Amino acid sequence: MLSARSLFQEILDNDESFRLFCSIAASGEAQGGWENGRIAALVPDSARHLAPKIVRHGADEDKHGRIFLALLNKRGLEAAEIPDDTDYTMILEGLGIGLAHEKLRRDEPLTEHDVLAYLAHSRVTEQRASEEMALLTKAVGDHPELGRAVRMISRDEDDHLAYCHEELLRLARAGHARTIHALLRESAHAEIKVYRDVSLAVMSRMARILGWSGLRYGLVALGIHGRYGWERLGGWRRLVALRMPERRDALGTGQSGAAAEYV
Repeated sequence: MLSARSLFQEILDNDESFRLFCSIAASGEAQGGWENGRIAALVPDSARHLAPKIVRHGADEDKHGRIFLALLNKRGLEAAEIPDDTDYTMILEGLGIGLAHEKLRRDEPLTEHDVLAYLAHSRVTEQRASEEMALLTKAVGDHPELGRAVRMISRDEDDHLAYCHEELLRLARAGHARTIHALLRESAHAEIKVYRDVSLAVMSRMARILGWSGLRYGLVALGIHGRYGWERLGGWRRLVALRMPERRDALGTGQSGAAAEYV
């Protein structure tokens, strides 16, 4: 039976596919950690109150990257080189979504618009991350090797998404609603295409590693295209809607950023 659980189990049981999976995840999380660290250092004076939360966000992403590397190490595996067409973060940057690494490498303060772009981009990508980790938790949350790590990361991603909702709503009330709406739509429409393309690139490599038949890969690809069709027709709207989260101040300084790590 072709299900999310059976697919993930097959990927996790093979060292080479597990290596690719963890390497892609670790690379994306490490990039997110670096980006948030630089953004926190460069936010303008008008947004300095956000810096501790952005630092916390970056620290969580760094932690996630270390977790995936630790999982590789436990199996005696080294991180794999990341194929360009599977690099979700850099492909989005190439389309002008979010803040460019070139900008973040300069020691120049960001603008208020940059902060809005960062939060809007994060709101869209954290929605995706939250959903992906929820699916992974459902599929392999009881896995003896991966389960604990997946559950921990899933909680963090939910917190990141809550933080984005709350801060964007605050900024919308402060007069930035039209700009935020435009940035969210732009990010969402770009993200659903990138997610489709990256998903196809990743799964085509998994198919080769695992020796899938053309029919088996075709069914997986059909599912990816079907999801994109749904998102293009209206599913993208969930990526741009804003609502006050049940958990307020999810990345507040009242919480410790030094959660126990998976080793």
